[in-house]
Amino acid sequence: MRIAVTGKSGQVAKSLQRLAATDPELEVVLVGRPELDLLDPDSIGDSLRKTKPDIIVSAAAYTAVDQAEDERDLAYAINAVGAEIVAREAERIGVPVIHLSTDYVFDGSKNGFYVEADATAPQSVYGSTKLEGEKLVASSHSSPVIIRTAWVYSPYGKNFVKTMLELARTRDELNVVCDQWGCPTSALEIARALYAVAIKIRDLGAERVTGTYHFAGAGEASWQSFAEHVFQCSGREGGPRAKVNAIDSSQFPTKAMRPQNSRLDCVKFTMTFQYEAPDWRQSVDDVVREIVV
Repeated sequence: MRIAVTGKSGQVAKSLQRLAATDPELEVVLVGRPELDLLDPDSIGDSLRKTKPDIIVSAAAYTAVDQAEDERDLAYAINAVGAEIVAREAERIGVPVIHLSTDYVFDGSKNGFYVEADATAPQSVYGSTKLEGEKLVASSHSSPVIIRTAWVYSPYGKNFVKTMLELARTRDELNVVCDQWGCPTSALEIARALYAVAIKIRDLGAERVTGTYHFAGAGEASWQSFAEHVFQCSGREGGPRAKVNAIDSSQFPTKAMRPQNSRLDCVKFTMTFQYEAPDWRQSVDDVVREIVV
């Protein structure tokens, strides 16, 4: 199976490439700038046709949440229009598309885990452009699979886990928000989930599984408890650690509003694709161990 992944330097792309290295039946081709540029529509179709994939994973995105508040047009061009063109070109060449979205499409007011049918109401430019991307993908492809995920980290790129470990090398204490709750998700688990989706598409056909799904690490955490667990694991492995001081969101103002609750219910994904992420703590342990050892 040949999977093309947009956003070749991203955490998901790197994790899929790593997965392919362990499975002779899986070939992953990473495509991105300059060959594929979401701001250059012609490059998207040309690059995807040359790749000749069996499935396309649309993972490229503008993910600078606060910066997006000042770069609305750029975020929209990448997260909405760019995603639309990837889906349209996938449809044109007759290839299934799996599009990645975000928990930030919700406003965070629900008292519980969000299911796919819950009303969306993004509170940030990032969230609103990703939601618009979902809608455009759904209208541009006959049978897309859209997967919302959350709080992504890995041994690759920039993410919360790596930031905490880097800060702990020079600081004894860190202030971390305690009143925002979500589901930390390893990109390595997202890669395995995407492979499960790809296999189901291959076996049943994309039209049998088209729709929107949630996939995230099992359980729940605040940013504070997430950070504390990172340091617990790092300390066990001889890596950096710091004391975590709990603060609320009002003490750490950001340009973009984050949902107070963006926990995702993943039952639909598990039932459809027979794959479930382990408890988020287990995945964090694996990633932290790899980073610090």
